[in-house]
Amino acid sequence: MADVTVYHNPNCGSSKNALALLDELGVDYEVVLYLKTPPDRSTLERIVAGLDGPVQDLVRKDSRFEKLGLDPDAYVGRPEAVVELLSRDKALMQRPLLVRGGKAIIGRPKERIPAFVA
Repeated sequence: MADVTVYHNPNCGSSKNALALLDELGVDYEVVLYLKTPPDRSTLERIVAGLDGPVQDLVRKDSRFEKLGLDPDAYVGRPEAVVELLSRDKALMQRPLLVRGGKAIIGRPKERIPAFVA
């Protein structure tokens, strides 16, 4: 079993950079293409519970977010709202997301990754 799970989008430069860095560091990891195989509600709840950083950072505030007319303040400090949103719309999950044990980080900037996997 891999040490780290990476929720990855192969079309994302930051996500590709995270995998390259993990390769450089010799880390054993599993890739989850979350747009094809999204995490279920219980997995999202575990990720949110172990997230290093504000829970609202797990939501991408991109053009899709704006097009849906979502309010960024609706997710501040509200893990249940983040889980609900990401359960409905997997494309709004920030990437890359790295999970190790019961902890999770968003791998942006990539300089966060080495300490997380050490």
